[in-house]
Amino acid sequence: PRFPTCMHSFSLQTYIGTLLVSVNPYKELDIYTVTQMQLYRGVNFFELPPHLYAIADNAYRVMCSEYNNHFILISGESGAGKTEASKKILQYYAVTCPTTEQLQIVRDRLLLSNPVLEAFGNAKTLRNDNSSRFGKYMDIQFDFKGAPVGGHILSYLIEKSRVVHQNHGERNFHIFYQLLEGGDKDLLCWLGLERNPQKYAYLIQVSASLSLSLHLTSRIVGM
Repeated sequence: PRFPTCMHSFSLQTYIGTLLVSVNPYKELDIYTVTQMQLYRGVNFFELPPHLYAIADNAYRVMCSEYNNHFILISGESGAGKTEASKKILQYYAVTCPTTEQLQIVRDRLLLSNPVLEAFGNAKTLRNDNSSRFGKYMDIQFDFKGAPVGGHILSYLIEKSRVVHQNHGERNFHIFYQLLEGGDKDLLCWLGLERNPQKYAYLIQVSASLSLSLHLTSRIVGM
């Protein structure tokens, strides 16, 4: 979708009660900064314009005041921005919650696990070059002071058939291409693989370009 350049960024988000409805603008907007995090921290839910940080802050404050478990449900169609929304919420808690060196390690592990999950669970589809093909449940545990002390991520594939078959114009999971492109020579030799994806039936079922210069590709070292 195209939006006029004069459109205020906050108009991409609105409330229906306490439900936040947002539109993916498919471009970077300057509304997810540390300054914005501090702006929404501890503020009444409806005091400022609708924002993802308001949802995150409200859930956190209610949890701390009521001493009950709370959850944030993120849903939407492919390309709606669900994965990015979950990252922004984690980043918000990483910046605004009480912290210690040990807690920072826990937060970093939660944030840095996303690229690994996306490598094994995301794929190029007709609507989204980085579409999540799996469900994800993230659990962040807090102590009585409101400081995060741990967490875990439960993921499960919802499209296992993609491994052996892809629709026209779509691709297999990122990890296969990343392994061939980023794996060093010794790793590929140990796995009995060749760098050329054209040699593998599961990777050439589509007519879309199999260029290995993916912006998602990162170097894979020995495991």
